[in-house]
Amino acid sequence: MTTLRPFQEHTFKSFDTTLLFYRYWPAVSGNDEAKLQDQSQKKAIVLFHRGHEHGGRMAHVVDEINLPDCSFFAWDARGLGRSPGERGYAENFGVLVKDIDTFIQYISTQYDISIENIAVIAQSVGAVVAATWVHDYAPKICCMVLASPAFKVKLYVPFARAGLAILHKLMGKFFVNSYVKAQYLTHDKKRIDSYNTDPLITRPIAVNILLGLYDAAERVINDAGAIRVPTQLLISGADWVVHQAPQHTFLERLGSLVKEAHVLDGFFHDTLGEKDRHKAIDKARNFILRCFTELPTQRNLLAADREGYTYEEFVRLSAPPQSAAARLYWALSRFWIGVGAHLSKGLKISVDTGFDSGSTLDYVYRNTPQGFTVVGCAIDKMYLNSIGWRGIRIRKMHLERIIGTAVDLLKSEGKPIRIVDIAAGHGRYILDALTNRKKEVDHILLRDYSPINVDAGRNLIKEKGMENVAEFQEGNAFDRHSLAALTPKPTLAVVSGLYELFPDNTQISTSLAGLSDALEKGAYLIYTNQPWHPQLELIARSLTSHRQGQAWVMRRRTQAEMDQLVENAGFEKLDQHIDAFGIFTVSIARKK
Repeated sequence: MTTLRPFQEHTFKSFDTTLLFYRYWPAVSGNDEAKLQDQSQKKAIVLFHRGHEHGGRMAHVVDEINLPDCSFFAWDARGLGRSPGERGYAENFGVLVKDIDTFIQYISTQYDISIENIAVIAQSVGAVVAATWVHDYAPKICCMVLASPAFKVKLYVPFARAGLAILHKLMGKFFVNSYVKAQYLTHDKKRIDSYNTDPLITRPIAVNILLGLYDAAERVINDAGAIRVPTQLLISGADWVVHQAPQHTFLERLGSLVKEAHVLDGFFHDTLGEKDRHKAIDKARNFILRCFTELPTQRNLLAADREGYTYEEFVRLSAPPQSAAARLYWALSRFWIGVGAHLSKGLKISVDTGFDSGSTLDYVYRNTPQGFTVVGCAIDKMYLNSIGWRGIRIRKMHLERIIGTAVDLLKSEGKPIRIVDIAAGHGRYILDALTNRKKEVDHILLRDYSPINVDAGRNLIKEKGMENVAEFQEGNAFDRHSLAALTPKPTLAVVSGLYELFPDNTQISTSLAGLSDALEKGAYLIYTNQPWHPQLELIARSLTSHRQGQAWVMRRRTQAEMDQLVENAGFEKLDQHIDAFGIFTVSIARKK
């Protein structure tokens, strides 16, 4: 790697304390020093490399794009280049996405650059990771350029993906080697030679990452309407590695007000490393400069409960199926769930109390299959292992982690630790998170609208020996005055799994306003969201809610919408976690 602009080599600590390697090119503007120290003037471009490669192979972009006023950053993704980890491996695809979120936050804090002044250029697999991050975390970056995003890799072998999925279930972790030769990536002879001799190129890729790439790409394409960041696609016209059609579909569905695509005829997959790459880099440069100059505003989503694609989806799911065949299909689905409830304890609880009830969630958290006969236990195990309930248990883990983070922050700030959960269900996730830290906590107030949940929660408090610090009250999570009057004044408020159940943003805004009234400046809010779910229609057509047996029809909120509601109530988002399926998020914010 050679560049004309001086650069530095550093590491940053990712979310799990792994030290990832990155390169940093400071801005070299001839403007006065005061301007360079002004955060509102600082600009940065972050480069994300292809799969199998490393940030050094993106370094030429720094010189060729010719933006001296901008700082540049290029990482080596974990398991690649000079970053640690087993070569070509991560625990799951979501780890790579969370690494990006941590990296961008680190750049913003360490180099005093506003996230709104950060642009992203990402290529191939890196482009899919970046697009997934923008979808799942809703960052307020200025714009992104995606070069030949690997939304669908050309595997060439028939049924290769299905076969790899079966082998992965049978064998667990294993690797496949890239079949791609350098001469099919670019026409540039120097780039071909450097690829063939680069000791940091990693040929193997873990199958779980390859399968995760496919799953994330399909989810992001299907739900591209959630992405509001200005986006440019650079599409290689003669790409041997990935299919073009998904890239065009992604652009068509993209929710951004500013979006464009350019097909580069004759280009192979290494779009930014092609022989005539100036054509691609010039387009990226012009797009980024335009976005930096015009500073596109974020679309207001506070009325998304009355207009937009998640509202239209909700209306469709609220209406009966149109065809007789569909009505019969879902009637049979409800029938078999009723049959299963006679054998499976989990299904029995859910049918009796609602699939979204506190009793159901508590059973899912405990994750111990029970039923009548071996068949009932088998049904219960399948029920507990459905993708939604697996995501719920991961959400519980994320809640416990982020509650611990909030407690640590309050301790470091010398503030009392007074916690309220306004819709706690049975309160298991709060109590589990704090059982080993109960001596550090001043007060825990759990509330719920349901007397059944209140009684169960009080018993759980006794079971865990936390009567001296915790109490459970009946309360309405949407009563602003009741929330504003909470005593003692909480320093940490938790809302988990509640707002997802109610489509109306007015209710959510009222609840958040009550919490804002109750919390003093600098207090923390933990909130959850469900930006996506693969079984929305199954849930709407077959399952009942806690509200007197009504159908459980959910309106998804994109993460950008949920974050805007929280921000509108006077909070500033600090961090977020999400499961590898992309279903449930847990975020922490501070009252401004």
